[in-house]
Amino acid sequence: MTPQIAEAKTAIESKSNGRKPAIGIVLGSGLGSFAEKLEDAVKIPYGGIPGFRPTSVPGHAGQLLIGAFRGKTLAVLQGRSHIYEGCTAAEVAFPIRALGALGVKTLLTTCAAGGINSQLRVGSLMAIEDHINFTGENPLISRNSHEGEAVKFLDMTQAYSSRLLEKLTVASDKLKLGLRRGVYMAVSGPNYETPSETKAMAWLGADAIGMSVVPEVLVARHLGMEVAGLALITNLAAGIGGRRLSHEEVLETTRKVSENFVKLLEEFIASL
Repeated sequence: MTPQIAEAKTAIESKSNGRKPAIGIVLGSGLGSFAEKLEDAVKIPYGGIPGFRPTSVPGHAGQLLIGAFRGKTLAVLQGRSHIYEGCTAAEVAFPIRALGALGVKTLLTTCAAGGINSQLRVGSLMAIEDHINFTGENPLISRNSHEGEAVKFLDMTQAYSSRLLEKLTVASDKLKLGLRRGVYMAVSGPNYETPSETKAMAWLGADAIGMSVVPEVLVARHLGMEVAGLALITNLAAGIGGRRLSHEEVLETTRKVSENFVKLLEEFIASL
């Protein structure tokens, strides 16, 4: 454990009243409403935790909550930083290292995403079964060499747990939400993709595109966490449907359809 991670752990534990979360959740753009479901939650702004980068994007509250949900203690990251904000991938994923130091063993990371696959519509929920990293960044590059961790060349054959994928599917079936599975492509942003890039991504096998998730998953798997990913399709990728893309549209869509997202999270967490 590096001194910076130890400092973050100490800062969080000093305010968390002795709670020991085993489950971590990352809430993406406009998806922070699930945090309201936590009981007796302690809220810690990212600015008060060493190593955490404050968020600057609308829809990201920028705080860590530790609280109870259906008898389980959760650590919920309400919002995240991004590479396009000038952060390195290691800085983006640092909160996951802090959660690992706190004892988190299971991570669900969520995001808003643009739909590429024709079977995905605005408002669809997609369980991430694999990813393609086109960010040009990797949070493990600056970490492996000096943290004393055993694995340098991390196997990513099954980055997303098949057990957790099945639990997401069962939860969706129970709620009749029509959850789909797909491949998530991560890019750095901040600009949206071009129509030609959308075609190239589809050819490469991507079902949805976004600007997050992957740095967190790489670090989580490196720490031995079991990982699940969930994307809310908030828009269709460029060149599909003929509409211009905007972050305002993303937030408006999450506001309209977040109820199903929250229901799925509740059912999924109850099954863990």
